[in-house]
Amino acid sequence: MTTTTTQATETNGSGQEASHSAADEIALYDRQIRLWGMKAQEKIRSANILLITMKALANEIAKNLVLAGIGSLTINDHAVVSEADLGAQFFLSAEDGHLGQNRAVAASAALQRLNPRVKVVVDTDDIRTKHSSFYSSFDIVIATDLDADTLNVINTATRIHNRKFYAAGCHGLYGFLFADLIEHDFVIERQRSNLPSTPGPETKTRSIISVAPKEPDNKEKSQIELVTKRELYSTWLLASSDASHLPQDILSSPRRKRAVTPLLSCLRALWQFTSTFGVPPTGPELLTNHTALAAFTQMCSDKHKALGLPAETLRAELLRSFLQNVGAELAPVAAVLGGQLAQDVINVLGQTQQPVQNFVVFSGESMEANVYALHPREGELGRGLLPVTMGVIDAAAEVLGQEENRGEVDLTALGRGQHLGQRQRQPEESSSSRMGSGSQMEGVEQLQAGQQTNGVSTDSTGAAGAGAGAGAGNV
Repeated sequence: MTTTTTQATETNGSGQEASHSAADEIALYDRQIRLWGMKAQEKIRSANILLITMKALANEIAKNLVLAGIGSLTINDHAVVSEADLGAQFFLSAEDGHLGQNRAVAASAALQRLNPRVKVVVDTDDIRTKHSSFYSSFDIVIATDLDADTLNVINTATRIHNRKFYAAGCHGLYGFLFADLIEHDFVIERQRSNLPSTPGPETKTRSIISVAPKEPDNKEKSQIELVTKRELYSTWLLASSDASHLPQDILSSPRRKRAVTPLLSCLRALWQFTSTFGVPPTGPELLTNHTALAAFTQMCSDKHKALGLPAETLRAELLRSFLQNVGAELAPVAAVLGGQLAQDVINVLGQTQQPVQNFVVFSGESMEANVYALHPREGELGRGLLPVTMGVIDAAAEVLGQEENRGEVDLTALGRGQHLGQRQRQPEESSSSRMGSGSQMEGVEQLQAGQQTNGVSTDSTGAAGAGAGAGAGNV
């Protein structure tokens, strides 16, 4: 049984109870209301959002959501403020005595001052100890800077309770964001064309649900129509793995395949490496280890091939740069990604703009944010994936003897993607317990005995060569 520490702040800067008239609120959010309308602003004002891991990226997301005027923001983090945090997060400072405090608690006061109208709640529990029912009270769950297996567990819970889910992470110059909105309807206004809009599918993930004329308030708007569309989504486990593929219009064009950023392959390799060995490929101990670098390089090559991309676009210099950036935080990159994610959340709440579908990969070197719709080629999307998810929970309930109360199943017992045949591992295990007797490298060094990882030999003479750090390996 875990204990949750919460802090709900509903006072203004002087400590008095905040009491604001509707006129004051309209004046405060005037620009937003002019942009997306009062109805959308009301939806934003009533939203209850969970934000997990208060590092640089989450700081940017929280800032934008609070300034937009959401109803309630719960910030979750069980870690304490370190020296590195002080250099990357603008809510923290050594002068305020934040060093050694819980990260969520330390950030909450400055976050609250941005907008006293927003209810800020602090949760200091380890997110990996939460039951699935914890997520049911939130409209949107945003998980940042977590490993892929934990993201899978959280996304499974949000799917069970029909809650929208975002995942995001920053690695120095690079970053990503992912959205699983299950099924999301939104309405766009557009000029009527000569060809009438008719309900039906537009793409694999998008369809037109209905078309209606907008009631004109002047002659200029008499030709405006309201088009309701629906986007269908995949889970994190499917979209982040080899089970999903690039859209066919990309794969059928050699020019477009060459334009796909190889960072997508690097990110998938990073998630697989961390899941396999229990630690990311960071730190001098790993970055100077021949076998670890060979394993990561081979994983990148395999992921690139699985995506159907040409081998020549995965270059040695990119692998070196990516590895050097893993785990780092850069404020400008966090600002770009955090701003984009927060804006998409606002669009989703207001239901007036097309949301992200479904992966964004960002490079601070090129200042490009590429969007890819990554889904399985076969099978249903959207709510059609829910029976699979419920089957996972039923299996977990049986293991835990909790079949009578499925909503309270501890999702940590699901391990790591057990329903797709992947081996089970408890996410709350420490890195040292997963990797053996204290050394992070023990699990990686087991490969030196010539073991096979995902069907690829990664011994010291393998095809990956000397690894990305010392000249990049033969990809």
